Amino acid sequence: MIRMIPGETRLERGKRLLDQIDGAAGHAVIESLAGIAPDFADLLFEFPFGDIYARPGLGLREREIATIAALCAMGTARPQLEVHIRAGLNVGLRRSEITEVLIQMAVYAGFPAALNGLAAARAVFAEGP
Repeated sequence: MIRMIPGETRLERGKRLLDQIDGAAGHAVIESLAGIAPDFADLLFEFPFGDIYARPGLGLREREIATIAALCAMGTARPQLEVHIRAGLNVGLRRSEITEVLIQMAVYAGFPAALNGLAAARAVFAEGP
């Protein structure tokens, strides 16, 4: 469960959760926006991380399973899928669990989406622990 800190702003909470979930990979995404859309970076901190990821009801592992499945099913978001595969590992998912989520997508999103998701996982897993 996510620890709520009294008086913490959405932006502060979002930055804290991004550190916990994505670490350096998440900050690389945010930093890539500095030259083009710094306000969008704040929106990424506040809404997905400060609001949605901070909600009660699901832990970070479950949220990353859902995110990995959704990004795989979209079939158009490989960079984001790779970030969230790393995040899944960071919050305690095993490689075998991530692989099973991606295989499951063959049923609901089709074999091409599952194959592309597995290719993204292979690339992330090849980076090491």
